[in-house]
Formats: sequence, C-alpha cells, structure tokens
Amino acid sequence: MKYRIGMPLLAGLMAVSASGGAATSVEPDALPNTPLRQLEELLPLLGHRNWIVIADSAYPLQSNPGIKTIVVDCKQNEVLKAVLDLIAKQPHVKPIVYKDAELKFVDEKYAPGISKFRVEMDSILKESRVQTLPHEEIIAKLDKAATLFTVVIVKTQGRLPYTSVFLELDCGYWSAEGEKALRNAMK
Repeated sequence: MKYRIGMPLLAGLMAVSASGGAATSVEPDALPNTPLRQLEELLPLLGHRNWIVIADSAYPLQSNPGIKTIVVDCKQNEVLKAVLDLIAKQPHVKPIVYKDAELKFVDEKYAPGISKFRVEMDSILKESRVQTLPHEEIIAKLDKAATLFTVVIVKTQGRLPYTSVFLELDCGYWSAEGEKALRNAMK
C-alpha cells in the first residue's frame, strides 16, 4: 500500500512511502510535508517504551502491526542526527541508544566506507548513552516491544551492514534512580 505525502498524519506514517515523496534534506525546518516532518508531529504521541529505528536500506519490512515504516531518501547519519535533534526538543522522552555489536568488526575490505561511517556515527552519538548488543538481541527487544507499543522504522539510503541505530524512548522527566527509590519505598 502506498500513500502520498499529505494524507492524514497517521495514514502517512502507517504507509511505506515511495521515494517520490521522500525527503531530500534532513533539516527539520526544511521538511514541511515529508516523512521526517510526520515523525516530528508524531513524537508528542510517543513515550517511554516506544522505539524509533534509523535503518539502512536493506532493513526488512516487518509484519508486526505495531511496527510502522517510513522511507526517506537521505543519508543514514544525517537522518540519525536529525532524529536525535527532534527527540532532544521533546521534554517527555529521551533516547536509550543501541548499536549492533557487529558494526565494530565490519571490515573496510567488504564494506567500503564503513570506517568513515563509524567515525561520523560516533561523533553524532558522542553525547548519548550507547549500548552495544548483538544485532539479534536488539531485534528481539524490538519485536517484544512491538507487541504492545509502536515502533517506527525510518529506512534511509544507507548501504552498509550493521549500521542501523535503535532508539528506545525513555521517560524524559523521570530517572532510573527515582524509579528504583519508588520501588524500594513500595516494598
């Protein structure tokens, strides 16, 4: 099923957009009616336990109805930066970042450009709390979350293996320490 950009917000997000409606720039102000603008409008609805994935172009279309896919015609690291900037503007959520453990071991010989990509990604993520897990463990977390909560996949032009970045949204105004103290007080 294909929707043109400009359809109602939720219908557009539930669709896989064709490259004709894809973004050509990732600056949020330059995206008046694109999938990333739709993501920006959706962010107030998302909360802790929702996920956003910035994926390479080979990321599969998943069949779980809790997973929504958006396709953007942009470089992967540019989309990562733009999505993190959009999340940073939200007072109610913050990202827990996951990267594939396999990424560290991808060889330039088999994936030309991977070294430069990793340096760029690390620069974008330098202020983030990043967890590295094997790809299948992250996918299992994502699949489990999607049984109850919405997961948004943003597919990019990326064509390097194990470069997807997984953002588990956490509460932006409540800390793990506060939760632990609450649970201890309830005992």
